[in-house]
Amino acid sequence: MFWTKRVVIGDGERGLVYRNRQFERVLFPGVYRMFDPLKRVEVRTFNIAAPEYAGHDVDALIARLGERLHETFVLADIGAEDVGLVSKNGKLEDVLAPGSRRLYWRGLVKVEVERVSLADGLAVRSDVANRLRQLGTLGKLAVVAEVPAESAGLVFIDGRLVQVLEAGSHAFWNFRKNVAVDVIELRVQSLEVSGQELLTRDKVSLRVNLAASIRVTDPVAARTKVAKFGDYVYRELQFGLRKAIAAKTLDELLGDKASLDADIFGYVRGRVGELGIEVLGVGVKDVILPGEMKDILNGVVQAEKLAQANVIRRREEANATRSLLNTARLIEESPVLMRLKELEALEKVTEKIGNLTVFGGLDGVMKQLVSLK
Repeated sequence: MFWTKRVVIGDGERGLVYRNRQFERVLFPGVYRMFDPLKRVEVRTFNIAAPEYAGHDVDALIARLGERLHETFVLADIGAEDVGLVSKNGKLEDVLAPGSRRLYWRGLVKVEVERVSLADGLAVRSDVANRLRQLGTLGKLAVVAEVPAESAGLVFIDGRLVQVLEAGSHAFWNFRKNVAVDVIELRVQSLEVSGQELLTRDKVSLRVNLAASIRVTDPVAARTKVAKFGDYVYRELQFGLRKAIAAKTLDELLGDKASLDADIFGYVRGRVGELGIEVLGVGVKDVILPGEMKDILNGVVQAEKLAQANVIRRREEANATRSLLNTARLIEESPVLMRLKELEALEKVTEKIGNLTVFGGLDGVMKQLVSLK
């Protein structure tokens, strides 16, 4: 008939009947005929395979259905200090922010809503974090902190330190509070202090390069007692180097660099120890002199080496003269030794002669060829 409306609701559907734009009832699967001569009835059909109710009258439906709401919908009413975890058919699929209010159709998809209180802590459970990471939504809903090995993570909530994290993956709900995580490296770190122009006690200008090794032993103190502990240690190394250089002459610096390292090490360790930082070692890498001073020092070194060479040469000449004198005395006292020296001289002479004609036999060679008288 013209005054009736035929409505068909399928197995995977639900219908909401509105009369004069006011909710009247829910239609379950079936065929319905409605008397509507004035065209005042509207039926909205919903596919419940997608269980989220997409209408904009959630509060009105909750109020009109009252105690019968649970027959058609699952109500997710999340408090201001809670987070809602929405599972569909046993799998986590969505997260509701604090204060959210949603309706989900009952029927094809089993919907469960778990409320997690933020008052108990902002840390995200590991199973929830892993599932949200699979869905690609973890970074949007939480602050994620990856703390490497040999590091520590400091958790600040609204600017207040609340927790120290060990190595691993951590996540914190990013609702209603400002969450920040600072990662502090606990491994040995190296610092380079390069190109420092300094004056020695005897007013010689130098350029010094310094290297140091440090390690954070107390990450809380290193983060909270100083703004940037790396910059602070760098400045203290500069001050310690300047103080140690100003207390020594150039000769003292060049002659004993170990004491310079020890002076800087003692100064810096005393200044940064209370900040949770351990200084493992300090060493001067290079001491660079100006061009003029370098030429002067090279001249001094060259003169010293020449003087040492002259001393050695004179000493060797004296030793050689003393040896010749002793040999002469022995020859004078021993005729046999004298004869042996004659034979050595004869041997050296004959080595340079190609042919030798001998007259008078061996006795002539021995007596006439060589004569030392």
